[in-house]
Amino acid sequence: MSFTRLLLITAPTMKPCFLPLLLGATITLHAAEPISPNSSANLDAKRDIASKSGFLTDTNRAFPILFIVGDSTVHNPGRGERGWGDIIGKNFDTNKIRVENHALGGRSSRTFITQGYWDNILAAAKPGDFVLIQMGHNDGGPLDDTNRARGSIRSLGEESKDIYNPIMKKPETVHTYGWYLRKYVADARAKGMMPVLCTPIPHCPKETVKAGDVEKSTYVEMSVAVAKSENVPLVNINKLTMSHYAGMAPQEIKEKYFTPADGTHTSPAGAELNVQSVLEGLRQLKDCPLASFLKAETGAK
Repeated sequence: MSFTRLLLITAPTMKPCFLPLLLGATITLHAAEPISPNSSANLDAKRDIASKSGFLTDTNRAFPILFIVGDSTVHNPGRGERGWGDIIGKNFDTNKIRVENHALGGRSSRTFITQGYWDNILAAAKPGDFVLIQMGHNDGGPLDDTNRARGSIRSLGEESKDIYNPIMKKPETVHTYGWYLRKYVADARAKGMMPVLCTPIPHCPKETVKAGDVEKSTYVEMSVAVAKSENVPLVNINKLTMSHYAGMAPQEIKEKYFTPADGTHTSPAGAELNVQSVLEGLRQLKDCPLASFLKAETGAK
């Protein structure tokens, strides 16, 4: 297995001087000396390599961190592919905030928690930090299959199901998608972080998009519902990106914004479009100061 690379997306001119520190890393690393906001960057986890490594943290830091949680639509290091979390950092003032994209391909709202990645963030978090959470694309799978075992119960309620997880080889209580989203929110708030929920990015449309069209998705609807019930800031990426597709035919959208492989994973251009949706959504939020950390020229057309 090859070791983890460190991509400097928030400070592209810096050299990867911290790379050697990751070779023998544990889940959470601590810098020997204080670090600045722009000394951190996206951890290119590839697939599961990140399970044996972590982000550099500084418990005495005076600046906030923006953590990003998601799946392969948020972090995707594949050739010709990209997730919006991989490139959004360049839009923030890295003298004031550090951006860490912890998203991992293949994860659901459930498995990002059960595999320990959410605990990594909580261990590094401090009051005043932010976390963007976009989950849903992988929640529709089976609960206990031998391939992924990553699905959540498609509901907003408190129901659960006890299973034997063949991947983790132990019993597990599986909860609803709504339950997992509420856990992210509650855990983040308990650490003094400000959570911001994001709806899943849209799939490539199958029909020409008209102004006002929204993808019909249970997970989009449930994300909106949880944000409302928990009084959490919401960035409706799905709705905002669909508005940018208005007037475009499916084939045009596919060729410009998605990979040849499918209608879920975005090309670099598609990731950039979703970034613009996130930035637009952040600026629309009334009670969330995260937008104040954006560069003034960000989003200029």
